Amino acid sequence: MNVMSREGSVEVIVVGMGPGELLLESIMNAIRERDIRNGVVVSGIGTLKTCRMHYIKHTDFPPEDAIFKLEQPLELLSVSGVIADGEPHLHAVVSHADREAQGGHVEPGCEVAYLAEIVIHKFNDLEMKRHFDEKRRIKLLGPRR
Repeated sequence: MNVMSREGSVEVIVVGMGPGELLLESIMNAIRERDIRNGVVVSGIGTLKTCRMHYIKHTDFPPEDAIFKLEQPLELLSVSGVIADGEPHLHAVVSHADREAQGGHVEPGCEVAYLAEIVIHKFNDLEMKRHFDEKRRIKLLGPRR
């Protein structure tokens, strides 16, 4: 894993991954190593051997997720999301040989085939947190209180 950065009120951090590295786990390592409490993943591309994601099964509360796994050569077309209080919430879109695209919430266990490149904007002057909504049983993004 290679990590590059530039500091300011918004710090730009670039994470480069190679064959066999795990996508979400590497992003989480970069979050810890660079002390990214709040930010956004603005770009993510690459190739994957395995991809694990989830989608919602219904629109009632509380939510219920269905995890799916793709095990084939995949193009990682996009990764984006929000990092709040050190916790990433990332979604991805991948495509495969059938030229179909699939997307969802990124889960652990997505293995890089050749490379993956992720760009994170770290917010040095903005504090966010996900607060648990007791009624709906979901975490909602808001200011850190």
